[in-house]
Amino acid sequence: MASSSTWSMASLRSALPSTLPSPPSSYSIPSLHFPISASFPSPSSHLKLSSPQKPKIILPSFTGLSPLNPLLSIGSQEYTSFSYTFTIIDNGGRVFAMRHGRKVPKLNRPPDQRKALLRGLTTQLLKHGRIKTTRARASAMRKWVDKMITFAKDGSLHKRRQALGYIYEKQIVHALFAEAPDRYGERNGGYTRIIRTLPRRGDNAPMAYIELV
Repeated sequence: MASSSTWSMASLRSALPSTLPSPPSSYSIPSLHFPISASFPSPSSHLKLSSPQKPKIILPSFTGLSPLNPLLSIGSQEYTSFSYTFTIIDNGGRVFAMRHGRKVPKLNRPPDQRKALLRGLTTQLLKHGRIKTTRARASAMRKWVDKMITFAKDGSLHKRRQALGYIYEKQIVHALFAEAPDRYGERNGGYTRIIRTLPRRGDNAPMAYIELV
């Protein structure tokens, strides 16, 4: 009777679920202990089953913010956050979605508000010739000012209509198209200048003057 109820490692491992979410690095998986009945010669001995050690991977695939297996992690006390799904590199850094070139400065605004902000700053710079704003906004609006001046140097009807669709005030567009060919005719780009100044009082934001050359 005792020989027929002997436990085997193969049967125990086949009974365990095949896919389990990987726990956090700081959490240690408790071992499973199966007590042996008193009919065995050594009642104090236990059959211990521990999880096999996985090989260390330097940079596995990025799993995102969702749990590896959400069905198994629901209601579990061990997985209270999604921090364990981030891949940790050996130097201690976290792997996030990277924006390599950062071609579009976000300016902490959604796309429609960001476009309206840049249009307003471009209009004010072409109207007054020099404005004071933050360095990030000055760097972001610089290419749009150069683009409007390039449209004015071309002088065609199509470019004028494109400038009218971007600049808020119509009189500034007509004045720009009248003065830009004479003022910037021999200059190929670089129509603005950014001068750094003292940080803004209150939030210590880096400020700068941007002016037309």
